[in-house]
Amino acid sequence: MQEKDTLLAQCEREEERLQFTSFSRADALALGLRLVEDAKAFPDPVAVEITVNGLVVFRYFPDGARLDSELWLARKRRSVELMDMSSLHFLAWLEANGETLESRKLPADDYAAGGGGFPIRVRGTGMIGSVCVSGLPDHRDDHRLVTGALAALCV
Repeated sequence: MQEKDTLLAQCEREEERLQFTSFSRADALALGLRLVEDAKAFPDPVAVEITVNGLVVFRYFPDGARLDSELWLARKRRSVELMDMSSLHFLAWLEANGETLESRKLPADDYAAGGGGFPIRVRGTGMIGSVCVSGLPDHRDDHRLVTGALAALCV
């Protein structure tokens, strides 16, 4: 990210760029397996969830994944679904508008403003689902893991 660039602008560009021309359950499997493989580069276990049209079509919790990862995946997914943007974009949006989850009356037990959740979009259709990861100590690493896998598959 360039110095003059903002997190908000970066997230907006990523969401415009990282879209599919079509997305099937086979694509969800490929994305999920890619994330599982890419996550092996980190020492921490990373849980992965992909939803399409409200249905969980891929979910994986590696050995050592913490029990709360399931709660974090749900928080990130709900944030993506509510705001139609990545959970990191949501954080940047809140900060840019001088707001918080609390000021928007969104319980922190239900929503997450931070990296790791990303919308699955099909060009010409819009958001059809989400991809979420949880488990890395830095939420921005969660975000980079997702965007890296999407960049490899959104061709």
